[in-house]
Amino acid sequence: MNSNSGHDMTGHGAARPGGLSVSEGGYTLELDSTIFTPGVRTVTFRVTGPDGSPVTEFTPEHEKKVHFIAVRRDTTGFQHVHPVMDGKGTWSIDLTLEPGDWRFFADVHPTGHGRTITLGIDASVAGPYDPQPISEGSRSAHVGEYTVTLDGDLLPGTASDLTLTVSRNGRPVTDLQPYLGAYGHLVALRVGDLGYLHVHPDGEPGDGVTEPGPGITFMAAAPSGGVYRLYLDFQHDGVVRTAEFTVRTTAAAPGPDAAPRAASGHTGHHHGGHAHH
Repeated sequence: MNSNSGHDMTGHGAARPGGLSVSEGGYTLELDSTIFTPGVRTVTFRVTGPDGSPVTEFTPEHEKKVHFIAVRRDTTGFQHVHPVMDGKGTWSIDLTLEPGDWRFFADVHPTGHGRTITLGIDASVAGPYDPQPISEGSRSAHVGEYTVTLDGDLLPGTASDLTLTVSRNGRPVTDLQPYLGAYGHLVALRVGDLGYLHVHPDGEPGDGVTEPGPGITFMAAAPSGGVYRLYLDFQHDGVVRTAEFTVRTTAAAPGPDAAPRAASGHTGHHHGGHAHH
C-alpha cells in the first residue's frame, strides 16, 4: 500500500511497522467471524472509531478507501484486495482461504484522522495445515511469462531504494499500465510477526519523469534486522500480477561523512502498496 499517507519515518529513516495491533488511535478492526472453512469465502468487517461506532467516511489512498491484505502466517496465500462498504460501515470481500493461521490487514485513512493507519487481526481456517518453509532469498521471481528482478538492499533503520525490473520472455517491459495511481505497489512483511512496512514508489504515471517500466523504484526502510517478504503488484495487458521475494536486511556501509538517509519528503506508505490496491 503505497501512498504518501503521513506514516512517519523517524529522523534516522527507520520505519515503524504497522498491522501489529487490532486497534490504534481509537480505531479498531472487527471481523464478523475469525474462523472460516477452506475455499472462496466472504469476509465481512468494520472499522470502529473512538466512539465505538463503525466508521463510514474514509479518505482514499491510491484511489481506494480501504486496502485489505490477507496472508497466511507462513507468508503464503498473499492477497491484496479492495472490499465494498455498505451504508452502515460494513465491508465485504471474497478471499481464497487455505487451512491455517492467517493475518488480515486493513489499511485505512479515517476522514478527520491525521494519517493512514494499518490495523491487523488474526483469523483461522479449519482443516489440515501444511505450513510451507520460507523461500530462500532470490533476486528473481517468475510469474508466468514474466520475470521480475530485484536490485538494492533493505537496510535496518535507513531508507534506501529498491528497484524491481520487469521482463516478459526475456524482453524488458516498457508499457506497464498504471494501477491505482502507480506502476507498481510493494508490500513488505517482517517474517516472524508479519510487521507491515509501508513502501512508496518514486514518481507516478503522468509526472513527466516516471517511465512505464521496465524498472519500478521504491523507497523503503526496515525497522530492524531480519528476514522480510516482499510482494510486488504490477499490471500489464490488463492483468494484475504479484511477484514475491524473500530478503534479509543488510547493514549499511557508511562513508566517512555519512549520515543516515532520512526519507525527506517521503513520509509513509505503498502497495504495497497492493498486491491488489
